[in-house]
Amino acid sequence: MIATAISWLLHVLAAPEVGLTSVFLVSFVSATLLPLGSEPAVFAVIKANGALFVPVVLVATLGNTLGGVVDYWMGYQAKESFAAERESRWFHWLERYGAKTMLLSWLPGVGDPLCTLAGWLRLPFWPSVAYMAAGKLARYICMTTALLYVPDGWWHRFGALLG
Repeated sequence: MIATAISWLLHVLAAPEVGLTSVFLVSFVSATLLPLGSEPAVFAVIKANGALFVPVVLVATLGNTLGGVVDYWMGYQAKESFAAERESRWFHWLERYGAKTMLLSWLPGVGDPLCTLAGWLRLPFWPSVAYMAAGKLARYICMTTALLYVPDGWWHRFGALLG
């Protein structure tokens, strides 16, 4: 049942008429604690229409940043749940560097929990969001630009390998 639901969702999100909407939704969901990467969706839409580079990167950054805000909010609300972890090195590091640590919110596997911990520590909200957005924007620009320099033939061979 879950496989069917995921298949349906991926089919809907792949529709060309919902490209920016798809990028926003995938970027938003991937920024939560769910294991999903948004880069393939961002790259696919840009590869299909290079003129959309700036809008796609901005929409992906917005979606991913809002997902980070959700993580921040969950951490803010879950202070009691994390009480045992208070002495870990992550907390000391976040307390020491504050909202600037949100520049690392783009890191796979680490960034989303950092946003949650920032909320738990009640780091200043707007500076945290600004640093989150800056880090995520830099990631999308760098990753997408790098992927665009990979020759098309390589992507066709890679796609054939997958399926």
